[in-house]
Amino acid sequence: MNKKINVTQPFLPPLEEYSIYLRQIWESKHITNKGPFHEELEEELCDYLGVKYISLCANGTLALLVAIKALELKGEIITTPYSFVASAHSIMWNGSTPIFVDIESSTCNLDSEKIENAITDQTTAILPVHVYGNPCNIEKIQKIAERNGLKIIYDAAHAFGVKINGDSILNSGDLSVLSFHATKVFNTFEGGAIVSHTAEMKKKIDDLKNFGFQDQITVEGVGINGKMNEVQAAMGLLQLKYIDSAIDKRKKITEIYRNELDGVSGISFFNNIEDVKHNYAYFPVFINELEYGMSRDEVFEKLIDENIFTRKYFHPLISQFSAYKSLPSAESENLLVAEKMSREVLCLPIYPDLAHMDVNRIINILKTL
Repeated sequence: MNKKINVTQPFLPPLEEYSIYLRQIWESKHITNKGPFHEELEEELCDYLGVKYISLCANGTLALLVAIKALELKGEIITTPYSFVASAHSIMWNGSTPIFVDIESSTCNLDSEKIENAITDQTTAILPVHVYGNPCNIEKIQKIAERNGLKIIYDAAHAFGVKINGDSILNSGDLSVLSFHATKVFNTFEGGAIVSHTAEMKKKIDDLKNFGFQDQITVEGVGINGKMNEVQAAMGLLQLKYIDSAIDKRKKITEIYRNELDGVSGISFFNNIEDVKHNYAYFPVFINELEYGMSRDEVFEKLIDENIFTRKYFHPLISQFSAYKSLPSAESENLLVAEKMSREVLCLPIYPDLAHMDVNRIINILKTL
């Protein structure tokens, strides 16, 4: 049996280094509620990411929920069907309705040319996703929002460290939400964060993620328990020491895939977007059945036979799940590009510790199938 290769695995720094942080937590007995590691991580992330304010959360989904609550959004929120289901779940949990709009084939992001047609008098916001870390058309979406009086929350779960012309894409929109889940480029086991642009908004977010407390005896607003604990924050501080090296290793793996799969009939992948500093979070390929001679699902199963586990990110579409498929915006004729990309996509294994010989084994199998 060949060695098992998963689509991803978390980067974990040396245990002996992490144990130093744990010893300090044990000695201080400060485990949660804005401990010293929590406060230090917020400061270091602001510096590393090039943002003004960041609010740490226990996970990315809670961060999305709090972000929508902080902007007091109601009614309809325009979003993408091509994402992890938490993007739409956070809208529904806040009592709003997700309105699905089709995507671009060149990035798999929300198609900015189609957003305006979906706006009604009930629309209050746009929630685009930087899919695979590919930046959305930020300038065009901003103009649409300003023209129609809408808020923007970017789901930036995949976009840690991504920049355009040297500026973090997290500075776009009203808020941006990060995920620090174990599968992400930067992880705190579980975890997430909200990037905001003013001290007032950061305070509002921080209050909301702590049950709505203003002080020990005053609660304003219906908050939630979304706080990140010290064990997570300590992992984040240690991860930051290794993040540049981890991203560089991902970049090298991406380059091998690109060089070796370029020109293979029936397999396509994204071009790097100019002036963008990527984080190489994923390596999606798209299988054209007619040209390749085999469907995406057949390739998926053949790779499993070789003990290689890829993922169909994102299939099914959110709009195809039972909770959403009855929405008018979920109808297939509205989402033709998204359905095509979802039918063809296959994310290949990529993570810092993936050996190049294993990358080449995957490539050789794809070439010979």
